[in-house]
Amino acid sequence: MSKSGVARISISLPPGLLEEFDRVTSNIGYDRSKAIQQAMRDFVSEYRWEYDKLASAVGTITIIFDHDIPGLEGELTSIQHQHTDLITSATHIHLDSHHCLLVIVVKGEASKIKGLATQLQSLRGIHQLKITSMMDEGSAKSPHSH
Repeated sequence: MSKSGVARISISLPPGLLEEFDRVTSNIGYDRSKAIQQAMRDFVSEYRWEYDKLASAVGTITIIFDHDIPGLEGELTSIQHQHTDLITSATHIHLDSHHCLLVIVVKGEASKIKGLATQLQSLRGIHQLKITSMMDEGSAKSPHSH
């Protein structure tokens, strides 16, 4: 099939899931095909970088941390300075008198972004860390081409 055509598929779903899907889809103004396409793109983007280590990704590393932990903010800054090839920007927000939100915007090789997140997660005082990533469309390639 050419990339400009469409493929028709058939899937099996529990009726309740389909009803909820159709309700949500209708509420946001999508048709079923458009919603499934978006869901599939999100799924591929979320999981592809886990196995395609050379893929280029863009996204954020979002961290909630305890700023009362001695030296933690310095360690966070030091690690960010070690990864200027991946980090495009960062935003630090004070949530309350003890907790901060740090959002680090990243772009680069998926395995390096994962490594950065693992390094940050290991720090004492990190309460939550979440990676949100999307495949960098500019570097998209077939899952079978390496």
